Amino acid sequence: MSDATRGGLPPGTGDPEVLRGLRFRRVALPDVTLHVAEAGPSDGPPVILLHGFPEFWYGWRHQIGPLAAAGRRVVVPDQRGYNLSDRPEGIAAYHLDRLAGDVVALADALGLARFDLAGHDWGGLVAWWAGSFYPDRIRRLAALNAPHPGIVGAYARRHPGQWLRSAYVGAFQIPALPERLLTAGDGRALRRALANTSRPGTFSGADLDAYAGTWTRPGAMTAMLNWYRALARLPRRDPPPVAVPTLILWGMQDHALQSGLAEASLALCGSGRIAWHPRATHWVQHEEPDAVAAALLNLLA
Repeated sequence: MSDATRGGLPPGTGDPEVLRGLRFRRVALPDVTLHVAEAGPSDGPPVILLHGFPEFWYGWRHQIGPLAAAGRRVVVPDQRGYNLSDRPEGIAAYHLDRLAGDVVALADALGLARFDLAGHDWGGLVAWWAGSFYPDRIRRLAALNAPHPGIVGAYARRHPGQWLRSAYVGAFQIPALPERLLTAGDGRALRRALANTSRPGTFSGADLDAYAGTWTRPGAMTAMLNWYRALARLPRRDPPPVAVPTLILWGMQDHALQSGLAEASLALCGSGRIAWHPRATHWVQHEEPDAVAAALLNLLA
């Protein structure tokens, strides 16, 4: 089975059962081409799932099957810069406006007038941004351990502890050096980070091999880090409130994000609630896979 037919999973990596029922293709958008994993009936109610750093479509492997089995049309792109999707050059190519625009452009390319949207980590930031600026396109929204980008700066200024937790974002602004450190030894530092910030056994060796196979693709780590570099250049502006019905799922043992960010994000929502997961870390959809799948199905029903 080729790299493309395995969705970018190198042979011998990942969970082979995840590939069952998946379809892969590249979808051309106006300024980028995205690699997309799909499952479920083509005429089912559509849901787009957005992964975060440093994952790719495989980060939703525990939820794709249950959503598809429930009759949903599940669309899981590798976001720009990741895995088999295009990697535009330059930091400006990874501005949040462009990332959220990709979601809507992907829906247009697939003929989806309205769709449900869920995102984890960076995918959650993109989902929030899309929810603020494209409310007419999104039916329901879910954000997993991801704050709304519009509240992060103000929250961190009021809570110095969050600044300390976010120190790595500043380190990522340094040119070239983070790329070398994060890809050295077949991604040794990132492998360790995933293992140390999650519950024991959350990521198997095969899972980490699958991720490392994408990190070490030419230009991939620079593209992935450019998301953080573009965020640091985001002008301060008040985002529109989120009119879309929203569910925030939050693992309370998150190593990088204080739980208060979830509450501050909820304050932007016209209709929203938080589902707390007291034992889960940042990697809530991996550690509480059944609960997250059930919550998404309930929200999207």
